[in-house]
Amino acid sequence: MRGRRRAATGERERLRFDRAQIGQLKRLFGFIRLYRKWLAIASFGVAISAALGLVFPRIMGTLVDTALDDADTSSLDTIALILIGVFAFQAVFNYLRIYALGVVGEGVVADLRRSVFARIVNLPVPFFDGRKTGEITSRLTSDVAVVQSTVSSVVAQALFQGISMIGGVVLLIILSPLLSLAVLTFLPFIIIGGSFFGRRLARVSTEFQDEVATANAFADESISSIRVVKWFTAETPASVRYGSDIRRSYGIALRRTRLRAIFIPFVTFLGFGTLAVVLWVGGRQVLSGTLTVGELVTFLLYTLVVAGAIGAFTGLYSQLQEALGASRRIFELLDETPEIAEVADPVTPVRVGSVRFEAVDFSYPGRDIEVLSSIDLDVEPGQVVALVGPSGAGKSTLVQLIPRFYDPTEGRVLIDGVDVREQSLDSLRSTMAAVPQEVQLFSGTIAENLRIGRPEASDQELVAACEAANAHEFIIGFPDGYDTVVGERGIKLSGGQRQRVAIARALLADPRILILDEATSSLDSESEGLVQAALERLMEGRTTLVIAHRLSTVRDADRLVVIADGTIVEEGTHDELVLANGLYTRLTEAQLTA
Repeated sequence: MRGRRRAATGERERLRFDRAQIGQLKRLFGFIRLYRKWLAIASFGVAISAALGLVFPRIMGTLVDTALDDADTSSLDTIALILIGVFAFQAVFNYLRIYALGVVGEGVVADLRRSVFARIVNLPVPFFDGRKTGEITSRLTSDVAVVQSTVSSVVAQALFQGISMIGGVVLLIILSPLLSLAVLTFLPFIIIGGSFFGRRLARVSTEFQDEVATANAFADESISSIRVVKWFTAETPASVRYGSDIRRSYGIALRRTRLRAIFIPFVTFLGFGTLAVVLWVGGRQVLSGTLTVGELVTFLLYTLVVAGAIGAFTGLYSQLQEALGASRRIFELLDETPEIAEVADPVTPVRVGSVRFEAVDFSYPGRDIEVLSSIDLDVEPGQVVALVGPSGAGKSTLVQLIPRFYDPTEGRVLIDGVDVREQSLDSLRSTMAAVPQEVQLFSGTIAENLRIGRPEASDQELVAACEAANAHEFIIGFPDGYDTVVGERGIKLSGGQRQRVAIARALLADPRILILDEATSSLDSESEGLVQAALERLMEGRTTLVIAHRLSTVRDADRLVVIADGTIVEEGTHDELVLANGLYTRLTEAQLTA
């Protein structure tokens, strides 16, 4: 009884899996809707091409009988010309099929890539905290490539082989019911074998894609951090680890190859076994005079057409199963639910640049450790407030609540008197900009990096922003000026140059609220002076929060806020905090004696 219950449960699980696959296929082929017209053209070309393919065996049989029975070559010549005409028409419709399918396949894959990338860049920051970049990009590249061949060919191939198989079976029965029975006896074995191996191929293919994504993620990290690898002579450990990942994926690929190596000979054996039976039975009918040689040749060719169609279907089934594994990983990204939701009717406040924290507590998702506790802080429009404190005190976390990279666990963050959760993200973030300590530039040109927030900015506005940021002079010193390619992460620029480009980028955005993460802490004295002068211009008239690592750079701030263990322990001007002789004083003394 218990065994029967387990069997019933297993059957229900298989049914659910099948329904899930059907849902995936519907969703995958839903991307084809925009290309319905081209798909119809392709289907028409496929149908005509398949129908013409069914004419070929009949003509060949007639050709054989004519050659054996008629000494006059005129009939033979006519049949040969008809055959050439059939091939010519088939070539025309094959061109139509291939071109139309190319339009559909390439278009669908391009749309799929755009959808996946748009989804990725719109996911909230917490999503990326627990995932590797290489794993995400693997879904955008290798997984979509697996899906591409399926979308481009499966529909047309299924239609082509379907017409060939059904038409071939009908013509076989018309030619010889007895021989057709011999052929159809082998069909169930091929279908059952295809289903058996197809399911296993799907599981192994999904596992293979996961392992490749892991290897790609590590490779991406190693290449992007190649200087760290070389500084610590970690080339060998990195190669060993990547080699280990590849070996695991290779082992899975061998399992997939083994399944194919068993399946293909199995189908081939059944196909040739069918031909042997047809030849044996058909040969006896030819000898008895109930079947002509031409009819036997025709039957054999139709048998090959049907066997080829069945073999193609099993191959398509395997290909479809592999694509389902890849599409599952793609749809996981598309279905990822944003952890930060926007309100249906957002409020757009009057923009003045005030920032307020009300009883804010915060813990990172999935962690029980409280990073911020009972934070109350008001920053008036145009005020410069420096956040100081020991490393790990929560300063960076606090400013990340302002653009809603994260939401408070408790309490509220208000910009211009309105809770950030009641504002649209686009509207909220358009009022602010940041200059981090580690500037992140894209690998394009300087001009492209400057326009990242304002694509419509004119050349004159770019120059004005760069002049204010003390960047224009070094930019025009390059042979390509503003069209200079900065390399990955801006590697072709010095640290001071990257900082000044980042400041110019922020100036071009013209934010009301500015967040600075000690932009001069890692620069030499000359670069620091230029960057500091640019920062002072950037801060003019703007509400600014400065995360201070070196206290000497924030002495002139309107207010200093000292944070320790996630709470505000002191507030005031530099002189007031020194007189208070608290944590700020100890931090200052520690830096002076360091």
